[in-house]
Amino acid sequence: MDQALQLAFVFMAKFVIWLRPFLTSICFVLAWSIVVLVLWNLISAVRDGVGRAQKMHRVPCANCTFFTRDYHLKCPVHPLSALSEEAIGCADYEPSRSALQ
Repeated sequence: MDQALQLAFVFMAKFVIWLRPFLTSICFVLAWSIVVLVLWNLISAVRDGVGRAQKMHRVPCANCTFFTRDYHLKCPVHPLSALSEEAIGCADYEPSRSALQ
């Protein structure tokens, strides 16, 4: 067992010596790959967040006559879909007087 460990150590030492000229290039590529992946994820998160915000701004409930502004019962006509994406294009939407001005 001790001889196998020594053999493994010698193999690893020779491998590191062989790899030494390439380590700078490998580390450079790995570092920039990580930077690019992080930036890609940030851009994707911002793009998805903006898309979601734009979709939620199309929900008409806040300007509807039937909207109660009470968290217990937001809308007596459609209580389950009020303030959700399902409310986009609501057939019962009637603009409130404040929304018309």
